[in-house]
Amino acid sequence: MILKTRIIAVFLLIIALIVGGFDYYSQIKPDSAFGRPFRLGLDLNGGTHLVYKADISKIAQNEIGVSMQALKDIIEKRVNLFGVSEPLVQVEQGGILGSKEAQQKLIVELPGVTDINEAIKSIGETPVLEFQTINKTDAEALNAKNLSDSEKEVEFKKLFKSTGLTGRMLQRAQLEFNQSTGEPVVSLIFNGEGKDLFAKITKENVGNIVGIFLDGNPISLPRVNEEIRDGKAQITGSFKLDEAKLLVRNLNYGALPVPIELISTQTVGASLGQSAVNGGVRAGLLSLIIIGIFLIIWYRLPGLIAVVSLGIYTAIMLAIFKLLPVTLTAAGIAGFILSIGMAVDANILIFERMKEELRRGRAIWDAMHEGFARAWLSIRDSNTSSIITGAILYYFGSTSVVTGFALVFVIGVLVSMFTAITASRIFLYAVAPKNTNRFSTFLVNNGFFTISKLVNKTVNK
Repeated sequence: MILKTRIIAVFLLIIALIVGGFDYYSQIKPDSAFGRPFRLGLDLNGGTHLVYKADISKIAQNEIGVSMQALKDIIEKRVNLFGVSEPLVQVEQGGILGSKEAQQKLIVELPGVTDINEAIKSIGETPVLEFQTINKTDAEALNAKNLSDSEKEVEFKKLFKSTGLTGRMLQRAQLEFNQSTGEPVVSLIFNGEGKDLFAKITKENVGNIVGIFLDGNPISLPRVNEEIRDGKAQITGSFKLDEAKLLVRNLNYGALPVPIELISTQTVGASLGQSAVNGGVRAGLLSLIIIGIFLIIWYRLPGLIAVVSLGIYTAIMLAIFKLLPVTLTAAGIAGFILSIGMAVDANILIFERMKEELRRGRAIWDAMHEGFARAWLSIRDSNTSSIITGAILYYFGSTSVVTGFALVFVIGVLVSMFTAITASRIFLYAVAPKNTNRFSTFLVNNGFFTISKLVNKTVNK
């Protein structure tokens, strides 16, 4: 039995060394086949933080959530298109939750991009596409007025009414050419929702104008001759080929369902980010060293085993950060350091239970088995409550700081349960002394108190 345990312990140790080697090699050789450098967030890598305000004044209350999610997805698509590393795009709501007056914001973080103008350019000025209608009689009456072209354009905009058909319902745009004139035209194909709405709009507005507006400006004002049921429309006009191509690209990669306005910018310098990384690494190493020294001095042999398990815990956590991958922020590093304390706490519970069993006069092997068994319930309950707390923080967290901390913390607690219960137990069983005497009892006990009575009681028994 002991031989089997020792073989498992050696195997586990070899696996841990391989994982640790992967952590090191993948970091120093990022361009190799196994290269997996840590993904650092804005506060550690430097970059740009942009805040946009969304104009939801023309959106129905029950469509705000869907529209903001569509806006988030589109901006993510455009940012990824420009190759920004590990961008973070999230929606943030201020004011009264669920109310029309609640302010909707879009937060965009671009790690590694420290030029604000470059960041804004990366996101791009995505077009807001929408369809609006105007009554035929009103249009003819306006044309009859003696107004200049600019005045007519202003008055026309006032007469148009929103149909609810926007770029959110666009499936794709494509470049085509007019067979008669050879001029480029932009064809639009709507998704299922847009197809049904477009059919309804064209059916109700036969003879009227259904204008196609881009960023609030009419680019095509076609008159509806019949109901269009196939969900297809065309934008025609005096397009140059390059203009038509650009419009198709912009529509395919981000026709915004909601107008946005840039209201805040912030730049985190690379030197400041590196300083935060160095500070986090120093804090982590210092905490590991101090905890390791305390464990070995106070708990002796079990403390040494706990230090080995803590090393395995660290190697596994770093590998998870690389493989998931987890974007590390300063808050995430804080969660990782806090989870180290959780990992040590589980070992301390086990060792204290072992001491209690030794005081009752049990032999070393019996005390170890009983200590692990009795400590398990306390470890399970405390870690379960920590996981529930972390999950709630992650689910309801409105900022990346909160969610980043919660994610790393929950992962840390789960891994710590494995290292504290499984790894520590296997290693301790593999090296624990067989006989119960003064020296062996000293090795597995803890503290600085006199143990002669305890040893005598154990040996006499």
